[in-house]
Amino acid sequence: MRHGIVPPYLLAQLSALQAERMTVARSAAAATLAHDAEIRSARSARAGEPAPPTAPGTRAGTAGARADADTAPAGPQRTIGDAGGTEQTPGTVVRREGEDPTSDVAVDEAYEGLGAIYALYAEVYGRDSIDGAGLALNATVHYGKKYDNAFWDGSQMVFGDGDGEVFNRFTASLSVIGHELAHGITQYTAGLVYQGQSGALNESVSDVFGALVEQYKEGQTADRATWLIGAGLFTDEVQGAALRSMIAPGTAYDDDVLGKDPQPDHMDSYIKTSSDNGGVHLNSGIPNRAFAVAARELGGNAWETVGRVWYDTLTNGSLTPTVRFAGFATATTKAARARFGVRSPEELAVRKGWDTVGLAVKGLPLTRRR
Repeated sequence: MRHGIVPPYLLAQLSALQAERMTVARSAAAATLAHDAEIRSARSARAGEPAPPTAPGTRAGTAGARADADTAPAGPQRTIGDAGGTEQTPGTVVRREGEDPTSDVAVDEAYEGLGAIYALYAEVYGRDSIDGAGLALNATVHYGKKYDNAFWDGSQMVFGDGDGEVFNRFTASLSVIGHELAHGITQYTAGLVYQGQSGALNESVSDVFGALVEQYKEGQTADRATWLIGAGLFTDEVQGAALRSMIAPGTAYDDDVLGKDPQPDHMDSYIKTSSDNGGVHLNSGIPNRAFAVAARELGGNAWETVGRVWYDTLTNGSLTPTVRFAGFATATTKAARARFGVRSPEELAVRKGWDTVGLAVKGLPLTRRR
């Protein structure tokens, strides 16, 4: 399944512009929306796709969780292709693993971004690439003409150049690259169905690891991080910082063209809709905020604390593909206990995160029964 970083409701807003300005952006958004809709309609009516087989030598649900393995991850194997404005992937290979930088900023941003993401998973979680078994990291840049999106297509990353009026090139944001590759991690582990609450969790998990890869690369603690997804994507014409804010959903942008960021930050504001696969890009703000609140409560490096809890939850086989928010909240709380202990600061922080968004964990007392 293709997962684009720019939600369809934002593209629809742009494509419906009546103003004489930003005509390029309007046309590009309409073309991108039609392109993405065609890809979606080519799928069957199923709401999601099962995860592919786990990597050889791993257990189902824990593919690639190799922190205790004798053999360390071998290192990334990156290949960057150039579509040259076409919609053909992988395009012409322009940079391979170990080769020097090129004169093309999009090529080099994609290459470095894939390396940073590989480093997070390998160095922190002991995972060898997306599938846990050294899957090659391939990407295609310069996809389409003024294409306003980036996506994981099930096997590789694809980046558009943006329209230049509203969106810059999509390789410019490391959190975007991290977000899209995290869809691959979910694909190979929990296989969260891309519909309704499980789909919003699918999106949220990608935002979590998109933020974490940026923080890990920059050495940012939870209190210093921006918690923005897609910072740098908007041009200076847009009144907005990013596509989404994890710590304050609904505040990422407020623009006379794009409108106001519509993400809810609490279950009281949960959006029931049949569009966007049941609001997957909208309602992901709720679990996003739970994670960011928990991380800030603990302080320090989020990838070492709450990030480990979310990674364990994603890979330990405890989730059903159609898990809802409440089930995910319980699963993360159990994962915090398993790794850090009952009543540990980590468990209490995770609970606080979920409490903050109206999803108090029930049926899991804070003390063990004797």
